[in-house]
Amino acid sequence: MQSIIDFISQPWAWYVAGPIIALTMFLMLYFGKSFGVSSNLRTLCAMGGGGKAAKFFNFDWKAQRWNLIFAFGTLLGGFLAAQFLMPTEQIALNPKTVEALKTLGINQPGAQYLPPEIFGEAGIGSVKGLFILLFGGFLVGFGARYAGGCTSGHAISGLSNLQIPSLIAVIGFFIGGLTMTFLVLPLLF
Repeated sequence: MQSIIDFISQPWAWYVAGPIIALTMFLMLYFGKSFGVSSNLRTLCAMGGGGKAAKFFNFDWKAQRWNLIFAFGTLLGGFLAAQFLMPTEQIALNPKTVEALKTLGINQPGAQYLPPEIFGEAGIGSVKGLFILLFGGFLVGFGARYAGGCTSGHAISGLSNLQIPSLIAVIGFFIGGLTMTFLVLPLLF
């Protein structure tokens, strides 16, 4: 049993994970489904009666139950991975990255996947941490809605279907991520 846990807790090589993603996309296309996570919020709002407030939420949400099961599986998988599959060894980081993280206030870069300075109770419970969560959540939600989908939907499903709007969205996601990493994040810490 321990050898199985050791195997699945290690990052999978591209030649294993890539074909699994391709097979999943093929099966979804075959069965007429499209992949994306942000559409689950719309489904949840429709379940809660959002169609009474906005036409956008007025649709047959029961046809999207499979997507809610996928979202639940994602949450469950994340919980299981964090509780039982989290590596305990030091994360190998480039020395320049370690120094950059130390200048941002991360005391032990690489000691944990989720540094407590950002993800701990003190970081999330502070006014700055709460602002980052709320404002960042708003930007992610607005961006996903404005782009017509999230990064997973566009990057995996949209690009698999050779959709030009998905290519434009993915380029925008990368530009936004790089801008956040190199320009905005240093100002926040």
